[in-house]
Amino acid sequence: MYDIFSIHAFSDNFIWQLGDPGGTRAAVVDPGDATPVLRALEEGGLDLAAILITHRHGDHVGGIRRLLARYPGTPVYGPRNEPIPGMTRPLGESDRISIPGLRAEFRVMDVPGHTEGHIAYFDDSAERPVLFCGDTLFSIGCGRVFSGTHGQLHDSLMRIADLPAETLAYCAHEYTLDNIGFAKWVEPDNAALGDRERQCHRQLDRGEDTVPSRLETEKAANPFLRVHEPTVIEAVEHYAGRRMRDSRDTFHTLRHWKDSEYD
Repeated sequence: MYDIFSIHAFSDNFIWQLGDPGGTRAAVVDPGDATPVLRALEEGGLDLAAILITHRHGDHVGGIRRLLARYPGTPVYGPRNEPIPGMTRPLGESDRISIPGLRAEFRVMDVPGHTEGHIAYFDDSAERPVLFCGDTLFSIGCGRVFSGTHGQLHDSLMRIADLPAETLAYCAHEYTLDNIGFAKWVEPDNAALGDRERQCHRQLDRGEDTVPSRLETEKAANPFLRVHEPTVIEAVEHYAGRRMRDSRDTFHTLRHWKDSEYD
């Protein structure tokens, strides 16, 4: 199994570095800034094996050109329905990829909503599955809707919720504590949410990342994965002053609540 390390960028971005223990090559996921990636590779004496992109936003693709200038010929994987700089391997639903020089294999999932062509990379070949989900799913939250639709994002999150409970979700931002604040508006008495908040504070106090998160935890505490739960529906109906038609309606209203009242 490959190792996964976080490279911090900007104020709260995660760029994920993948590498075999003792190996000489590494892949990176969503390198929005080349500078910290180049530093990490050089300090580790590593060559760049591949660049994996989840979607087209600048804080995820901004470092590609400088990385290719330093490591020419590096394959760039990304969503086929979005314009990704330097992309050599456009991908879509059910495509499978193997990273050159690493023991890493992924199945591609189409997870649109945040953007129109967002993809995720899922590996269930190891004892504990991993998912690189970009800005679709956050720890105790989800991405805003930009160029996709709320219906798409709802459906994408429900697909992710169906993955194995032990899956580790590697999102692209350190938003957990802020997301917990909104989730407490929705479900103030959710014990799993309280547990996650305490865990989050312990991790941050130790200087650790709060990501990855277990999908099992997300399903218990993340309101955007809990739009079928009576407590979430009740809270959203109280906010909206009307009955929800279905889970898509609940999700759309919940996302609007966070966008307009909390963020």
